[in-house]
Amino acid sequence: MLRFLPGTLVLLVTLTLTWALNTKLGDVPPVASLLSPYRGIWRNAEPEQAPQQTLQLPGLQQPVRVRFDDRRVPHIFAQNEHDLYYAQGYLTARDRLWQMEFMTRVAAGRISEVVGPKALEYDRFQRRMGLPYGAENSLRVMLRNDTTRLVLEAYSQGVNAYISRLSPAEYPFEYKLLDYAPEPWQPLKSALLLKLMAWDLSGRSDDVRLSNILRKYGPAVVRDLFPDYPNRTDAIVPPGTAPDFRPVPVPPTPPAFAAALAGGSWQRQPDPELGSNNFAVAGSRSASGLPLLANDPHLQLNLPSIWYQAQLHAPGVNVYGVTIPGAPTIIIGFNEDAAWGVTNVGGDVLDWYQLRFRDASQREYWHAGRWKPVRRVVERIPVRGQPDRLDTVLYTHHGPIVYDRNETVFNKQTPIRHALRWTAHDGGNEVLAFYRLNRTHSYPEYRQALRTYASPAQNFIFADRRNDITIQPNGRFPLKWPDQGKFILDGTDARHDWQGWIPMDQNPHVRNPARGFVSSANQPSAGLDYPYYLGWDYAPSDRGHRINERLAGMQRATPDSLRQLQNDNLGVNARLMLPWMLRVLAGSLPPDSAPHPTAPGAPEQAAQRVLAAWNYRYEAPAVAASIFELWYTDLVKRLWEDDFGPATGAEMRYPSRARTNQLLLQEAATSAWIDDRTTPRRETVHDLVAASLHFAVDSLTRKFGPLGPKWAWANQKSTDINHLANLAGFGRQDIDCGGSPGSVNATGPRNGPSWRMVVALGPQVKAYGIFPGGQSGNPASAYYDDMIDTWRVGQLDELVFLRAADENHPRLQVAWRLEAPHQ
Repeated sequence: MLRFLPGTLVLLVTLTLTWALNTKLGDVPPVASLLSPYRGIWRNAEPEQAPQQTLQLPGLQQPVRVRFDDRRVPHIFAQNEHDLYYAQGYLTARDRLWQMEFMTRVAAGRISEVVGPKALEYDRFQRRMGLPYGAENSLRVMLRNDTTRLVLEAYSQGVNAYISRLSPAEYPFEYKLLDYAPEPWQPLKSALLLKLMAWDLSGRSDDVRLSNILRKYGPAVVRDLFPDYPNRTDAIVPPGTAPDFRPVPVPPTPPAFAAALAGGSWQRQPDPELGSNNFAVAGSRSASGLPLLANDPHLQLNLPSIWYQAQLHAPGVNVYGVTIPGAPTIIIGFNEDAAWGVTNVGGDVLDWYQLRFRDASQREYWHAGRWKPVRRVVERIPVRGQPDRLDTVLYTHHGPIVYDRNETVFNKQTPIRHALRWTAHDGGNEVLAFYRLNRTHSYPEYRQALRTYASPAQNFIFADRRNDITIQPNGRFPLKWPDQGKFILDGTDARHDWQGWIPMDQNPHVRNPARGFVSSANQPSAGLDYPYYLGWDYAPSDRGHRINERLAGMQRATPDSLRQLQNDNLGVNARLMLPWMLRVLAGSLPPDSAPHPTAPGAPEQAAQRVLAAWNYRYEAPAVAASIFELWYTDLVKRLWEDDFGPATGAEMRYPSRARTNQLLLQEAATSAWIDDRTTPRRETVHDLVAASLHFAVDSLTRKFGPLGPKWAWANQKSTDINHLANLAGFGRQDIDCGGSPGSVNATGPRNGPSWRMVVALGPQVKAYGIFPGGQSGNPASAYYDDMIDTWRVGQLDELVFLRAADENHPRLQVAWRLEAPHQ
């Protein structure tokens, strides 16, 4: 028997290793499959450009021609709309299948199916926030419309035609690494992507924080430090713009409601830096005599890129631009007669309602003088390697109760036992809006196209070659009494419910203003003369102010004029605050020259000299930019942390930048807020400014050594473009570029211009664009990140816009023919 033992052990070890190397163990992928020369990641290598070919695809009605340019942008020429969107779906999946499918899993709360229980709380949160619920509501609306049903179903057919051609060896490498397979595409997935964008752009809320501040400090402090529209300057629709409508009555304001103090925090809210710029100049300001339009949405920078370029040509449409992989049509772009772009509105469209339940069973809640039933929805969450989890979500007429009991949750979401009302839960038809925008040639058509767009609210800018320029903050805005939703609302009182909607034709808008330009950078939508409440706080006004400042001085503008403005690195906040901060330091020694406890030392004095010579521009090598940003940020923290930070025991927020600067510049000598309540000493503004400078210099010295070129802004900012799933080695780190979140070139550490576009309207439209990535989602492709360096230095590609499928152009490289299988 013993002589057989070694052979048995060898066989056992071999079988064990074979099983282990072909099985996903925890976070470790099946190594043998991953490295297999037959089906592993080696199979994902691809030539620079696929050869000319004819593909037979079931479901096509007529042949489709596709021409690829030197950036791998597909120019799709179809003979009918079904085939146009079928081909768009097929080609997008060819380049971005894993990305588009993974993002729908994120939106739907289905990541645990892929990575196991570590994503369970995230999945619960997505479902409890109601992203799938909102997507299903929108899908019902879209499928009732013949046009959008055709678009969504044809797009899905195209995606599935690509998936059906793949063997496991040909799956995108992320499927192999995470050991799962793509699933069939459905129209619901496109709706989910739009709701994920709604979460990113309209999912922030300060209701809890403001309610806590109100309860702790009272209404006088709230009015003083958290006023409505603290930065109302440079409104998108300029004050004094004559209205062209008769306002509907606004609901009366009910008696004040004091919400209970809420603990916890939103630790995973959308990033407040997500924003955008767009602007258009009239022909009176351009060299051509016709409008110019620019757009650069600021979103998280990832690989694969959030955007995908395409040209779509069929009877009745010839459009070029970008879309989100998985969403049909073109979202930002142009046609032969018009161009359009979007920025985020940031209106108050997400509210929380404090509830009163009948008893601990939470099956009824009190509203409008009676007990109403709670609807219970059981979510089944598949978890890889474990049994499915069942999670019951409670719904009121307002919306879901995101967390109905005290628990340790993924993102410390609060408030507990409150209902959520959010515009993203309501059905809309954004696909129809973009379908119509793609075919828009005039201002009336643009206005008509926007009527079905619901969420997230966007500032839609538009220009056409009839010399119209216009902008409209657009979406479904609830009709509210003033400040409704600034604080937590009373879920028992029907007067606190949303009472209807602002009529869409009464959303703020301006057409052909006398100043000769329109613009937006996430600032307030309109002046105080606008009759409706849209929100109380918006992004800092820095970018909007700088854009308007430069546009006001622009004459004989060219596309390059707008490109240069997109890359403007000047910091308006630094220009305002740095001279004052230096003056405070210069006065930090008392008249008798006695040593001051916070007098600057030699390193701080050297830093002051660098700062005094700075031009306020956040260029990549600028040392002063690194010093100022750390200095100012720490100064703000020292000013407010003792009053509104974690030590207060409740989740709060700081006053806005505009109100903070006003206090420092005008009220510092007398304001009680200057003193740090947590210390026995009474601090002055000199103390705060000097201590913050010391912190900034010390931090940079510890990180980079003594003051010198290593303190460059690009090093301190450290812009990274990571892989979408944070897979190490598949992103680009420490990109050498200028810009800052407060500059027009809003390139920060992880967010920035995700697509820059400039369009010159004319007899032959010309357009320019770039995004920080590439058309392909395959890291082994030459087109994975080939645009990053062009984007990094602020240049744009001239976009190849074809009028016919057989048109010659020097940048065209290969052509495909798509057709139904021969019978």
